[in-house]
Amino acid sequence: MNEIEKEAARIAEQGESPRRLARDPVNLPMIRNWVEAIGDTNPVYTDPEAAAKSVHEGLVAPPAMAQVWTMYGLNGQRGGDDPLGAMMTVLDDAGFTSVVATNSDQTYHRYLRPDEHVAVTTRLEDVTGPKRTALGEGWFVTTTSTWYVGDEVVAEMRFRVLKFRPAAKPAEAKPVVSTPVIKPAINRDTEYFWEGTRAGELRIQRCGGCGLLRHPPGPMCPECGATKPKYLVSEGRGEVYSYVVHHHPRVPGKEVPFVVALVELEEGVRMLGELTGAAEVRVGLPVEVVFTKVDDELTMPSWRPRA
Repeated sequence: MNEIEKEAARIAEQGESPRRLARDPVNLPMIRNWVEAIGDTNPVYTDPEAAAKSVHEGLVAPPAMAQVWTMYGLNGQRGGDDPLGAMMTVLDDAGFTSVVATNSDQTYHRYLRPDEHVAVTTRLEDVTGPKRTALGEGWFVTTTSTWYVGDEVVAEMRFRVLKFRPAAKPAEAKPVVSTPVIKPAINRDTEYFWEGTRAGELRIQRCGGCGLLRHPPGPMCPECGATKPKYLVSEGRGEVYSYVVHHHPRVPGKEVPFVVALVELEEGVRMLGELTGAAEVRVGLPVEVVFTKVDDELTMPSWRPRA
């Protein structure tokens, strides 16, 4: 047994960490922020009147927020009794300094309600390695976290990360040449969108059941649950809803600074893209879509001021 395995066994033997209480109880303001960011419009989370008439007979928190309540915050630090933090330190000291999150699954035992105060414990479940991966030699670390309200278990999560030592570059390796642009990942949910841009069309996903428009696209309608989406072709006109001026870091194929705008289309959905040709950028600026051919496979949509 090597030193990493010895330390893993020692940490695992300590069992669950002491319960750590969430900074705040479950609360409606945080729920509102979360569902707005996710795009979840279920009224049982935010509308007291609708929630009172539901099977829940009152407001509940989205189950997927379980981890949110006990996050450390922007400047939070893991305590010395946290098994995941302790194991990360062991691997850092051994030279396995890089992290890739590889797997996470959660189990919910019941809905949480506003004003309930959640606590969490974590235990080290397994450390496996060394494993040879395309990224380099590494160790898979698996932890299990359990959330409580009082002594009642309300949710659990198994979390697995790969801590690896980056592979050394060959001494005579040729410098890596950056691609001209960062290309988007295209899958079967988004393929129709990129087919549209190649054809000079700005396509918006439309539910085949209830007709809901949504962007970014997804495999299932959040309103009715239908799984056979269609699309409509947007007129490509809208207004700047928000924007950022990007200075750093540098982006392959782009001269900094450049403007990235969140545009609210006339059809009602919002879409990101680069904004060019604007002497002055402001919220509410009328814009229209422009299609720029990158290569035979990719055409990127962007925005320009509308006359």
